[in-house]
Amino acid sequence: MRHGEVHNPEGVLYGRRPGYHLSDLGREMADRVAEHLSGRDVTHVVASPLERAQETATPIAKAHGLDLATDERLIEAANVFEGKTFGVGDGALRKPANWRHLTNPFRPSWGEPYIEQVVRMMGALNAARDAARGHEAVCVSHQLPIWVVRSFVERRRLWHDPRKRQCTLASLTTFTYRGDKIVSVGYSEPARDLVPAHLLAGAKPVKGGQKAFGA
Repeated sequence: MRHGEVHNPEGVLYGRRPGYHLSDLGREMADRVAEHLSGRDVTHVVASPLERAQETATPIAKAHGLDLATDERLIEAANVFEGKTFGVGDGALRKPANWRHLTNPFRPSWGEPYIEQVVRMMGALNAARDAARGHEAVCVSHQLPIWVVRSFVERRRLWHDPRKRQCTLASLTTFTYRGDKIVSVGYSEPARDLVPAHLLAGAKPVKGGQKAFGA
């Protein structure tokens, strides 16, 4: 699961910085997903150590009578622009000194390498699978790591256009295992009606389906 909306009136790229909590709307999103998952066979709930992920996961754990676990591997991707506004003409990109960080979008040069995100996220998914083996686990993380590990599992290239990620606020990306192997990936948006319209511009509603993989 991706966390809910964050209170960020300054519009900075908060990344791994502490002190960024869910907004009132974000808490409503978290409650909505907790209700959506209340009938599921969830036996393990784990989150990134960042406040927004912990606050998103808390109502889900509470709804199932579980203690909330923390896994550092679910954390947001590191980014050199943390704490800055990020835009052409009005943010960090106005400063030529920052341009050197944009030389290689395939790695990417401005932050944690995509392959390193895949390694840690797969480790976190496998640990959650083991903790809930035979049942279901919920892992609360962040948009980029979720999208990158999904791209890896679905055998897509890891570098991508950030505007085309299918991972909106409070969305669920589902990895189904058979034994130790992922056999399908699904995506759903239980709180879509709560997501601000400008974040859904150009996006089509998603039906909860599964993309299956061959044996």
